[in-house]
Amino acid sequence: MKKLLLITVLLPVLGGLGWWYFRERELPNYGPAYREYAYVTNTKSNTVSVIDLRTFQPAGMLKVGLEPTGIAANDKKNEVYVVNTGSNNISVIDAETNRVVATIGVHGKPYFIDVSPDGRRAYVANSGSSNVSVLDLEHRLLMGNIHVGGAPGLARVSPDGATVVVSNRGDDSVSLIDTGRLAVRATLPICHAPEDITILPDSSKAFVACTGSAQVASIDLKQPAVLALLDVGKTPTHLALKPDGGELIVSNFDADSISIIETTPNEVSGSYLIGTRPVRALVSDDNSRAYVSNFGSNSVAVYDIDYGKLIATLPVGSGPDGLALARSQNYLLVLDSQAGDVTVIQKRKPRKLEPSEYSLLTMIPVGVQPSNIVVKSFLMTPPARK
Repeated sequence: MKKLLLITVLLPVLGGLGWWYFRERELPNYGPAYREYAYVTNTKSNTVSVIDLRTFQPAGMLKVGLEPTGIAANDKKNEVYVVNTGSNNISVIDAETNRVVATIGVHGKPYFIDVSPDGRRAYVANSGSSNVSVLDLEHRLLMGNIHVGGAPGLARVSPDGATVVVSNRGDDSVSLIDTGRLAVRATLPICHAPEDITILPDSSKAFVACTGSAQVASIDLKQPAVLALLDVGKTPTHLALKPDGGELIVSNFDADSISIIETTPNEVSGSYLIGTRPVRALVSDDNSRAYVSNFGSNSVAVYDIDYGKLIATLPVGSGPDGLALARSQNYLLVLDSQAGDVTVIQKRKPRKLEPSEYSLLTMIPVGVQPSNIVVKSFLMTPPARK
């Protein structure tokens, strides 16, 4: 077993984190071929930080395009894709070598990228040019651009790969793209300023958060049709779906709350105060916990979904935003956007002398204004025999 020794010089920096305990921790050893990295886009540094999650140490700093924002990993190949908003292109990172191996041009002001379930295509909404770029990831080239509504913020592909849902912030609509024909099959008016999107595991419905009207739209992807406009808190910025698809966690930025949506009946079951300016949420693989980054109070809230209550508030660095879980689900990574670092929180069974379920493992410096994070784990490809 490899060990990580936490250095006590962090104590003065952390100030109010004194209740967290610091000691030597054992880290899992998955074997020599196993790799697990976190990739962080640093918008103001024009870089991507690479963190080795086997040791929780920096593993590199990659130069990419201008103003990198969104990032996504390919589940079918060992590649990671970075959206460079300032240079209107996509950087392709080979995760086995942690090098940028290609750059693909798109159109104006992209912010996010989503990869198809088969790993062969990616979709990028270009907010400055009212279209969606379709990328061929096998050949690393632009296949074409599909015109959608005004100022599209996000293009999300359904789990069955058949539909891409696009939130058009400029004209309060969503466009549904048929991936077989690479054409828009419907455009539906919804609530004001639609942004974040999530799609149920069976690809039957999409939910879209509208930051300008404190609502979430439920959309039938088969019909297609708008099923409901659900009232939530003010400025819903992010949607986090339970892996089983039964409930949806809405982060209401200007209401200091989360709302819980029951996805089958399209009903809001409740809203709960969670912290100051919650910006993102993440649900554990076992559907039991939601982690919410509170941008305004420099903390992460832990919400027990089964019991419907807040069970812990964990102090982190300044301006927490993006969240990710390590593959083991025992390590939560928090992007501190103002502090320029990643806080690593460890989860494990409480002990007699250590009653807290959560503890601070370490804080890792990254670049300036980290925006998004993704985790990629894989086994190294064995070298070909001569």
